[in-house]
Amino acid sequence: MGYFFRLLQLLSTCAALSLVASESAWSVDVSNWSMFIWCFCFTVNHFIVLVEVCGLQEECSLSWDKFLITYTCLSALICLSASIMYPIIHLQMLSYGTQRNHAIAATAFSCIASVAYAMDAVWTCVNTSEPSCSFIGLLKRLEITVACGILAFIINTFPYMHQPALVWCVGVYSICLFLGVISLLRHWCDCDKSLPSSRFVLGQTVLAVLLYTTAAVLWPLYQFNEQFGGNPQRSRDVSCGAGFSVCIWDQQLAVAILTAINLLIYVVDLVISASRI
Repeated sequence: MGYFFRLLQLLSTCAALSLVASESAWSVDVSNWSMFIWCFCFTVNHFIVLVEVCGLQEECSLSWDKFLITYTCLSALICLSASIMYPIIHLQMLSYGTQRNHAIAATAFSCIASVAYAMDAVWTCVNTSEPSCSFIGLLKRLEITVACGILAFIINTFPYMHQPALVWCVGVYSICLFLGVISLLRHWCDCDKSLPSSRFVLGQTVLAVLLYTTAAVLWPLYQFNEQFGGNPQRSRDVSCGAGFSVCIWDQQLAVAILTAINLLIYVVDLVISASRI
């Protein structure tokens, strides 16, 4: 099953980058970023397949399963970001024809790649013998990875400092990321004997769900609702000018989508953690 996921990842990323490159439809910033993502995943997948076919994973000093889970979680996230940002920004540039059809097909293959990476991460997590690679550990890695993606989009805090609600959202993302890193490091350091692990994790997850729920409501409300000073249309953002590069409005939309995704992951984490008490 692992080789099936690797093959699906190779084919889908190869198809996505080939479809875009064949029409030279990647002259703008967001297309260059999407092409980099697909090329990176395709190249690393080749390396992984070669290592596994040659049986070299046994020679690694680090856990191969931990590497696979970390890599597949990261690849699922970045392929998902390419699947969202590429069509939103790029399709509006193209008229109906071959280039537009290729862009739509590339988006579909990118979605397939992100699903394949997510399924690969779950499959490796379920079938590994590593104690730190449990399904809860996988969710924790996903929460941290998505939070890092959110903070990458809001690294420029100037557009958000004028609204206390948006400052609160930035604080939510930072606090939950910090708590997630602490929880993961505590697990890796085998500190479970000194702290009530299940109750600690459950309390942390409940807090994260409550905080992310407020962010999932406040962020889109203050960014895309005119009554709260937001901008509902991309065309009205002055930073989205010629060149169709990723502008502030695109970053705001990406943060809203990633916030909803991370909230869903935290809810799943909460349900599983509560069932184990």
